[in-house]
Formats: sequence, C-alpha cells, structure tokens
Amino acid sequence: MNRALQIFQLYYKVAIKTIYFIIAIVAIVLILPREGKFKYEFQKGKAWMHEDLVAPFDFSIYKSDTELISERNAILNNFKPFFRFDTTSTVQALKQFRSDFKEEWKRQNEGEKEPNQKLIDNFEVQIQFLHRKGIINPDENPEIKDRLFAGITFLHDNHALETPFEEIYTVSKAQNYLIEKIDNFNNTGSPKVYKVLKKLPLFKYIKPNLTYDVKTTNKVRQDMLANLSLTEGLVYSGERIVSRGEIIDSELYQILFSLKRDFESQLSDTGDSNVIFMGHILFVSIIFLILFLFLYNFRREILQYDSKIFFILLLVTSMTIISSLLLKRNLISVYVIPFAIVPIFIQTFYDSRLALFIHLTTVFLVGFFVPNSFEFVFMHFIAGVVAIISLTKVYRRSKLFLSVAYILLSYIFVYATIVLIQEGTILKLNPLTLAWFAGNALLLLASYQLIYLFEKVFGFLSDTTLMELSDTNQDLLRKLAEVAPGTFQHSLQVSNLAESAIHKIGGNPLLVRAGALYHDIGKMGNPYYFIENQSPDFNPHESLNYEESAEIIINHVAEGILIAKKNRLPEQLIDFIRTHHGTTKVQYFYRLFKDKFPDSKDHLDSFGYPGPKPFSKETAVVMMADAVEAASRALKSITVQTIEDLVEGIIKYQQDQGQFNDANITFRDISDIKQIFKKKLQNIYHPRIEYPKEVPE
Repeated sequence: MNRALQIFQLYYKVAIKTIYFIIAIVAIVLILPREGKFKYEFQKGKAWMHEDLVAPFDFSIYKSDTELISERNAILNNFKPFFRFDTTSTVQALKQFRSDFKEEWKRQNEGEKEPNQKLIDNFEVQIQFLHRKGIINPDENPEIKDRLFAGITFLHDNHALETPFEEIYTVSKAQNYLIEKIDNFNNTGSPKVYKVLKKLPLFKYIKPNLTYDVKTTNKVRQDMLANLSLTEGLVYSGERIVSRGEIIDSELYQILFSLKRDFESQLSDTGDSNVIFMGHILFVSIIFLILFLFLYNFRREILQYDSKIFFILLLVTSMTIISSLLLKRNLISVYVIPFAIVPIFIQTFYDSRLALFIHLTTVFLVGFFVPNSFEFVFMHFIAGVVAIISLTKVYRRSKLFLSVAYILLSYIFVYATIVLIQEGTILKLNPLTLAWFAGNALLLLASYQLIYLFEKVFGFLSDTTLMELSDTNQDLLRKLAEVAPGTFQHSLQVSNLAESAIHKIGGNPLLVRAGALYHDIGKMGNPYYFIENQSPDFNPHESLNYEESAEIIINHVAEGILIAKKNRLPEQLIDFIRTHHGTTKVQYFYRLFKDKFPDSKDHLDSFGYPGPKPFSKETAVVMMADAVEAASRALKSITVQTIEDLVEGIIKYQQDQGQFNDANITFRDISDIKQIFKKKLQNIYHPRIEYPKEVPE
C-alpha cells in the first residue's frame, strides 16, 4: 500500500509539472503570428550570403518607417486648418460704425452739417477690406495656434481657398491698420472727421469673422494621412534582386524587406495553416524541452517545487505573449518591453547561470517572430548580461538604479554600433528608438516592487528580505537576546563563522547569516537547560536522567520550527533549524549513558536528532559552524594546535556520520571551510595583553 502511494505521489508530481509545460507551450503557440517564415536572413551593411535571388512574383517596394514618418510629418506640418467665413460680420460692423460716427459727430459738432459722405465711405472701404481679407483671433484655438503660421484654408460658398497667414489679419493687426488709416485723415481729410474717428471704439468694427471648423479639419487631415502611399516602386517576377556577396545598402534592404513581408503574407494565405501551426508547436516545444533538460541536469532541485517551475514558465510565457500582442497592434515598439527584467528576477531568486539561460530562452522565443531577429537577439543578450553582472546586490536600491542606467547605456551603445555598420554614419540614429529604450529603462525600475510581490506570492526569499531578517532589532531576535542571551551570542558567532566560510566556497552569504541567527531559537522554550545560558551554581539537568535531558535538548529543534512558523519565517530559514544537527546524537548525555550502561542497547535511539541532514552548502556550513563554535567554548587550553584539532575532529566526525551526503559540497569545500574556521577561532581567542594594575601614589 505504501509502495503504491509513493508511486502515485511520484507520478502525480510529474504530471503536474508536465501540465505546466504543456500550458506554457499552448499559450505561446496560440498567440504566435499565423504566418510562415522567410527562409533568408539579411542585414543592412552586410553581404548577401545566399544564392542569387530572383523575384518569385510581382511585389511592391514598401517605404521605410523613416520615410513614412517623414512624409507623415510633412503632411501634418504643411496642413492648413479649415476656417469658415462669416459674411454677416461685415454688414454688422458697417452698421455699428455708422451709428457710432453719427453720435460722436453730434457730440463734438452739435448743430453742424455732417461731413462729406465720401470721407466716411473711404473709411468704410477700409473696414470692408479687413473683413474681406479675414480677421482671426489665434488665442481662441490654442490647439492649432502654432500651426496657423503655415496658413489657413477658407471655406466660403462651397469653395476652399488656401491663404498664407501673412494675408489675414489678427485683431491687433487689424486695429493698427485702422489707426494708420485714421492718421491719414489728419493730412488728407477733414480735421473734424479725424477727431471723430480717433474717439471711436475701433474694436467694435474688427471682430473675428473666421471660425475654426474642427470637423472638416480633422476629416481632411485623416483622409490625407490615410491616402499616404505605403509603397514607392514595383519589382516584377523574374527580376534579379541581389547577387551573392553583394553589400546590402538601404535601398536593397528595403526591397528585401518588402519581399519578405509579401512572401510571409502569401505563405500564410496560400500555405497549409495546419502545417505552419504544427511547425510552431514543434519550435516552441523544442525550446521548452531544452529548458527542461537544463534544469534536469544542472538545477534538478528546482524541478522538485511546483511554485518554482510555475514562476519560471510564467515569466517566459508572459514576456513572449506581451511581445506578440505589441507586434500585432503595431503601435508600440517591441524594444520598450523590459526583457532585462527576466534575468533580474531569476538572479534575485535563483542564481546568475540560470538567469542567463532563462533570459536567452525568452529572447530566442521572441526573436523567432520579431523583425530583424539577429539584431533583436544580440541587443537583448548584451542587455541581459549587463543586468546580471551589474545587479549583484539587489537589496541596495542604488544598485538597481545603477544597473538600469548600465542597461540603458548598453542598449544605446549596441544600437549605435548597428547603425554605424548598416548606415555608415551615426547621424542615422532614430530618436524614436532611443525614446523606446528610455521607456524600457523606466519599466525596469518597477522590478524592485515586483520582486516583493513575487516573493510573497511564490514564497521566494530575496536578498532584501534576508537583510531585514538579519537585523538583530527584529522582534524574534530581540526576544532571543533577552530570554537566552548566551544562545544569542552563540548564534552571532555561528553566523560570522558560517558567513566567512560561504564567501570562500561560494553560496548565499545573506541566507547563511540569517539561517545561523535563527537556527537555535527553539532554545527560548527552556533556555536554562542549555549550558550557554546557565549560571555557574545551577544546572537543571542534575535532577533529570540522561534520556530526559537528551529529550529536552533534542526538542529545541521541533520547538524552533514551531516558533519560526508562528512568526512566519520563510521555509528557507526553517530548513536551517531542521538540519543544523542533522541525524547526529546528543554526544554529552549519550556518552554518559554509555559509560553508566555499557551493555544497554534499548534506549540509544532516544539520543539521536530526527534530522533531516543538511541538503545544501548553506545548511551544511551552518551545521559545521554551530558544532565548532559550541565546542570551542569548552576548550580548557586555547592554542593553535588545540583549535586545529578541535575543528578537524568535529568535522571529521560529521563526515563519518554521513551528515553531508545530501549536500552539494565537495571535499575541497570542506577543506577550505576548516581553514576559515581555524583562522577565525584563532582571531577570536588570541591572547590579550595583560594591563598593569593601577597603583595609587
């Protein structure tokens, strides 16, 4: 029955992980573009490395993005907004002028005959001239104020007339025009008429008569952009396109790009879609098979945890789906997607080697369907390597900002290098592409917050959290220092020893330090039963038999696990509590029992710790440091030789007991660890200078 249960559990776990991989493959395949692939690869500035290429069919030459943007900008910059002409404003202005003139004339020249009508008609002609030219107030339409200088288009009697901005009048310009005409009356006309005109409110006769037509403007502008031609030539079937060894310049590159675009489109329309779909399934399956084989051969422990597999597959799948959706919408460049966030996440929760492999897996998947695949893969490969190298200590926020800056610079540098190769000049850099890189960098800065989110969702442990947990002001560590001060000091020494050792052999120093600080928290339940917390005149074990004493000592492991779970410590730290004694025995009471009952074999198991044994470098190092530090306190004679003998003896005993068989630690690692322990203990216990006592004069 137990055998059957074990088999079920094994296959159940394998089935769950298999389902994860299948879901990832299906999700990516469904989102991939339903099109074939052009079988030739080419790059601007490089030689054509394939056989001579002849056009297989007629196709149009598409304009480059730069050309389309330039033409679009030219249309927008030269576009003249539409204004409707108000014909009634002239009549109203003249009527208002005549009324005001009569009233002002009577006020200044009461009882006198009105002036010559020709003089008044002459001024009315000037008002009519202004209204015929058009009067506009630019401040009424701030959204087009800057575009008015290109001119405007009159809409009058179903006719559209383009007019330069210099030929129309603003309110202030029109008012200055009338003031100038009035000044002429002082010399050529009647002085009395001049005085009357000077008193008139001119602004009443020059109100704007051009009204901005938003609807017509937008419609015409959209029609012009929609009618913008996407092509600029035609290549006929059978025409030679490029020969082997020919350098691909900008013009030839655009022809090849156009052929690729039409070829893939026709292949999707005329080819067997089921065959293409099957090809996509095989391609994505191969990528994920390689990922599985890498994990199986080099990081098999990851395959044991569903959450770790799910996180990696979720990361790869999400980045691929996002890239595919952006390419389909064709609104935002794929270079704005922060692919470097993948190695940042993986390195934070795993290691650098896995981070690089997962990053390459993601980039290869996306590179399969993006334009200019080689450039895309190369650029993101460099950015990923820079991210891994620069972001070694993610718990320092300044490191994240510096890393993002380095990644941004790497994008710009690689892009500039590609432009130099392809265009032969740095002046061809596209500012819009640089803007996408800047957006990429801003999105990368969000990784710091997302690290915390993933940590909580998937139960990971980041360096930032380890730094927080290693703070001795944490409530649990403060309580340990108060309740069991000797154990607290012991834990500090163990953490220092273990951290120095793990730095030497390679591992996670922050994890080791935090694990060492918490490994003995179970002693808080009965602190005085442990020698480091006892006073010289009291030992509670004197009233207990050896089995009872051993039970209390052994129980601090189980108590520690309960305390850790109650205080919600991460599982990774609880592993240090479980394993720091492995399956060894409580040697002190075990030997006393053997001496007193040499022939007894019934109770020997009650002196052994339940385990498990250490299963990583970090837990193995803490086990060694714990035993060595505790034993060093009992040395009666502290010399270089006694310290060396102590370290060699304790670690040899642990090796003989098979305590490190489950850990990925080598004999060379153990040798280096012993040397570190010896040196550190000698520094701790080196002789002090005896200061002379003060003698009163």
